Amino acid sequence: MKVWRSRVGNADTATAPRQGSSFVGVDVGGTKILGVITDGLGAIEQDRELQPTPEAPDLLAPAIVEVVRTLLERNPRGVGIGVGVPGLVDHAGVLHYGPNVQGVLGLDIAGRLNEVFDLPAVAENDGYLTAVTEHRLGAARGHDHAIIITQGTGIGGGLIVGGQVLRGANGFAGEPGHMLIDRFGHRCACGRTGCWESVSSGAGLANIARDLVGEGRGSRILEAAGGDPTAIRGEHVSAAAALDDPDAAEILDRFSWWVAQGIGSLIALLDPSIVVLGGGLSAISEEFIDGVSGKVTDAVVGGLYRPVVPIVAADFGAEAGALGAALRARDFVING
Repeated sequence: MKVWRSRVGNADTATAPRQGSSFVGVDVGGTKILGVITDGLGAIEQDRELQPTPEAPDLLAPAIVEVVRTLLERNPRGVGIGVGVPGLVDHAGVLHYGPNVQGVLGLDIAGRLNEVFDLPAVAENDGYLTAVTEHRLGAARGHDHAIIITQGTGIGGGLIVGGQVLRGANGFAGEPGHMLIDRFGHRCACGRTGCWESVSSGAGLANIARDLVGEGRGSRILEAAGGDPTAIRGEHVSAAAALDDPDAAEILDRFSWWVAQGIGSLIALLDPSIVVLGGGLSAISEEFIDGVSGKVTDAVVGGLYRPVVPIVAADFGAEAGALGAALRARDFVING
């Protein structure tokens, strides 16, 4: 059995795919695993499979295998597999750690898939793959310097530098959600206190809502959570905002301020020509991205003296990571 590995490891890679070949792209999230089949070039899905993410760490790899197996059985022309997972994934496709897939440590995702299916398989950070999709096909297309942020349960991201998605020495680059932004703030899923994710993700939105409820406000949101502040979720805030609840509006204003602080730091560090916001939170309201944009000038050093960096919504939604995984699978089959 041939073992495919990235050129980073100086091992063999496969040759160019035959015409009509398909590629499996899988995106592993905190609650679901989405798999798609595409031609590895565009965003047209030939097939898809959706299954829940198991809670037990030792069941994650079998669940990924099952999604891939289901797609390949229905699409026998599949010649490569790409997988995106939230966490630290090295150049060989090994997941070392992921705050939102707790207990999964040192999992050789690429190796496991290669062993089961005898096909080239590659695994990457999910934010990296979302950035691949947006850079090639979406809102960051044509930009050599861009920041892609995905706001879901946590925060993922990808950094475009010189026309390439930055991977870093170990493959771990692109974890903006774990920049320390408030050392006395909320506890993050990673176990640290004050990460950007703890105030700028879905979980962060809920944290800010609980803060406001603790001030004796937010009665409508608290009611939607069954009267239990610990049960408040971001969905409760967005639902109340849709009904013009003033407390929800205040929460979203605080939330957009924190989002702007992190983006301002990233702009100062990387000097992008565009920032792309993706994930479910970017669709909270039509005014959300405008609200963030309006606060970034004050959040970035020299904001009044540098060109305005557009902050735009991502072109691709929940499928971005899976599509990027299929794109990366084709790249891997050809180039490693």
